[in-house]
Amino acid sequence: MSIDPRTLLAALSADTAVSGSALAARLYVTRAAVWKQIEALRTLGAPIVATAGSGYRLAWPFELLDAAQIGGELDSVTRARLRALNVHWQIDSTNTQLLRSADTGAHELEACFAEMQSAGRGRRGRAWQSPLGGNLYFSLLRRFEHGMGALSGLSLAVGVAVIDALNDCGVTDVGLKWPNDVLAQGRKLAGILVELGGEFLGPCHAVIGIGINLRLSDAARARIDQPAIDLATLMDGEPPSRNRLGGRLLVRLIAVLDRFAADGFAALHADYARHDLLRGREIRVVNAGDERDGVAAGVDARGALILRRGRALAHYDSAEVSVRGL
Repeated sequence: MSIDPRTLLAALSADTAVSGSALAARLYVTRAAVWKQIEALRTLGAPIVATAGSGYRLAWPFELLDAAQIGGELDSVTRARLRALNVHWQIDSTNTQLLRSADTGAHELEACFAEMQSAGRGRRGRAWQSPLGGNLYFSLLRRFEHGMGALSGLSLAVGVAVIDALNDCGVTDVGLKWPNDVLAQGRKLAGILVELGGEFLGPCHAVIGIGINLRLSDAARARIDQPAIDLATLMDGEPPSRNRLGGRLLVRLIAVLDRFAADGFAALHADYARHDLLRGREIRVVNAGDERDGVAAGVDARGALILRRGRALAHYDSAEVSVRGL
């Protein structure tokens, strides 16, 4: 008989070890079946430690995502607007799932969470490392009546929502690196991926993907191609509840998107400026193979990066530029 991996994880504790025979008896399977599922979960990144003579335990408390707990953060009006709030065990990508959904319905809002992603994506096609239970993987589909041209600066607005959600959960000293990274202590804590669809002149939709590092194992950290940090490091080994964080992300993101839909990025310009980690710093802008050095002078009302070189100002659109600190 096969074992539901979520049931097995729920039977494990970070406080005490439990033997394979005890797990087998509790789950009505053989010890061999327990061992096989344990090894499968460890391969996926689950923090399961095996100790000879004691059994299995979790390296840290493991909280499975729960749609009811996440949705519990929403008020009744927002819950009524949300067509679906789905939690998947494993999926190719939460963004990809909602892009598929966008072609089949006309609802305003839809949310998707996953314990694991087999093909998580970051900006410019980079892979997003997605081990089991270590992080939070979330996407939201939002429809807009106007066209894609009015969505300039959307990823920056989303960054403001992420900062607000982290603050709600007690995470401070985090900021935004243009155009879509959330940093702490100079290292990447979270990333944002916005993908658009629909009609250029409207209506259109945006699928907004957010990945936040809660606990990065040494193996996961080694696969990341840039300096990274997790919430466990920032919070002395006690990151916030994944369900609480997921719920606050939904609340804050929907509120920010409502402001954005009404007044564009200009309505959030001042909020972004408060968290802008580049402003006033020397940076290098790489655009289509051309490199320019200068001082970051914030962003304009559309969300474009402003680079000061002497008395000259150059504006760079987020879709065309990457930024590297000197």
